[in-house]
Amino acid sequence: MSAAQNDLVGAEPADTNIDTLCIDTIRTLSMDAVQKAKSGHPGTPMALAPVAYTLWQDMLRYDPADPSWPGRDRFVLSVGHASMLLYSLLFLAGVKKLGQHGPLNEAAVTLEDIKQFRQLSSVTPGHPEYRFTSGVETTTGPLGQGVSNSVGMAMAQRHMAARYNKPGFDLYDYRIYALCGDGDMMEGVSSEAASVAGHLKLSNLVWIYDSNHITIEGSTNLAFSEDVGARFQAYGWNVRHLEDANDTTALLEDLQEAEMVHDKPTMIIVHSVIGYGAPKKQGTREAHGEPLGDEEIKAAKRFYGWPEDESFRVPDGVQAHFDKKIGARGSKLRHEWMAMLERYRAEYPELAAEIDMIDQHELPEGWDSEVPVFAADAKGV
Repeated sequence: MSAAQNDLVGAEPADTNIDTLCIDTIRTLSMDAVQKAKSGHPGTPMALAPVAYTLWQDMLRYDPADPSWPGRDRFVLSVGHASMLLYSLLFLAGVKKLGQHGPLNEAAVTLEDIKQFRQLSSVTPGHPEYRFTSGVETTTGPLGQGVSNSVGMAMAQRHMAARYNKPGFDLYDYRIYALCGDGDMMEGVSSEAASVAGHLKLSNLVWIYDSNHITIEGSTNLAFSEDVGARFQAYGWNVRHLEDANDTTALLEDLQEAEMVHDKPTMIIVHSVIGYGAPKKQGTREAHGEPLGDEEIKAAKRFYGWPEDESFRVPDGVQAHFDKKIGARGSKLRHEWMAMLERYRAEYPELAAEIDMIDQHELPEGWDSEVPVFAADAKGV
């Protein structure tokens, strides 16, 4: 039993202020969905609910009413197996479904969708899929893929800013946040992507690394013992450490300080307890890739101060609190951005027309006029 597990035994239930209710709603929805599906990964959403909640509620420039807004921050769940963390956020934040011509007046993820987690044809598959579930920025699952994509997104932001931003018109100043884990850090592709991010000084990029020291086989020390923080410092990253994933105040300070760093990307190494709240399985591989079981879920809900026999519970006020914070902030920022774009359009009509084509996934007339044509070899191969 780990020190963190010992700390849990006999501990008082979490308080019931609105932020705690929101965090524990994410945790319990994740447990319940995995249990109903008889498959999935409950432990990471339980551990990282405070981290993701703080990022979304207090930092993310994102309007749930329009998840395609070009000026939004991007959130990449590189730990794609923890998909219930993202689906819970999409549901609670009221993210709208995208149609062919923009957002629709219906939810991207409903409570019923969460109950259909990992079921055939549901919008809540085991790993998030781009363009299948609105609000998912990129398909993730193969470890290392999401963080690598996030580097490409950060490079794309730099490109768009260099071409289209003008004095008084910071149209493209968004940031990219990626949530990653030990498995991501073991992959070669993430090392290559991190190296180029440091080289390019992508200060618009933040990786939040969940260091829980657990894999599906057991402790990470079976195969992984390097100093990840030192490696990233060598890549040219700003590295910060958060000793407790539940310390949302310290996390917010780290995220805010990352915004003040202008010459390097940031990695925040967060120490968490996988399956936090489950008395017998937290901090073990049993919390990683399988349902917790009915009795362990009841025990975890008791620890959270939750009705232990109630599944898929969303307390009154939780969704309204998301509306009050990320919803209100995102709406204000998006409308300000749209007004700025209209002023920009008046001053830079040709560039604005290019932006419109990009947003509509169109190509300029005659784009292929200079593409070389290679005649087929008459002799064949």
